Amino acid sequence: MNYLIELQSETDITGVDTHALERVAARALEAERVPAPAELSIVLADDPVVQELNRTYRATDAPTDVLSFGQQDGEAFARPQGAPPHLGDVVISVDTAKQQAATYGVALQDELAHLLVHGVLHLLGYDHETPEDAAAMRLQEEAVLGAVARHG
Repeated sequence: MNYLIELQSETDITGVDTHALERVAARALEAERVPAPAELSIVLADDPVVQELNRTYRATDAPTDVLSFGQQDGEAFARPQGAPPHLGDVVISVDTAKQQAATYGVALQDELAHLLVHGVLHLLGYDHETPEDAAAMRLQEEAVLGAVARHG
């Protein structure tokens, strides 16, 4: 599929394979049968940036691991005629991802991939407000990550 995935870093990501993360995002979109072309933005940031976003947009004055800002949320912005739909933005705290990777005993790349899939699924309407929703979201995360592990 043809997705436009823009990844930018606002923090040190030494050793992180950003191309692999872009492939993970594309695999998540494919798994959810998102029609192409479609556009997605990914931002790798540090805890202070994520905390500021969390405070501003979620009224929670603390860092978190991943935030998703769907295009359908808030005011729409103008797009050129014929431009692919912009699904939204996924912002990941690399600081928190490093801490979680150490806690869970996984590589930073794997934790970032998991958080990215989680964020993309939020953009596509998944949530974890109820145990049933959380279970469904977790199953889809595992399916996408399993597909990435098998096929890249």
